[in-house]
Amino acid sequence: MKGFAYLKNVATLELDRDTCIGCGMCARVCPHQVFVIAENKSRIVDLDACMECGACALNCPVKALRVESGVGCASGMINEWLQGLNLRGKGGGGCC
Repeated sequence: MKGFAYLKNVATLELDRDTCIGCGMCARVCPHQVFVIAENKSRIVDLDACMECGACALNCPVKALRVESGVGCASGMINEWLQGLNLRGKGGGGCC
């Protein structure tokens, strides 16, 4: 789903680089490649691509990440992606 972006400058994602141990787990679990590991620490490279799913914070072993996760923006982006692939049938519905 690379190429999708949430609203500019509104993601709640925060990284405490002093706490980060550079394990790279955030980069492995992030579906939008928001993180890279540079100089043995994680770095946010595309904050606007964050869909606030919370996978990074949930998997960080030292709790260096904080994000107010929820399904709102994530479900909207997933539905938009699925519509683009024409995989969904006609009709309403939602994720919840």
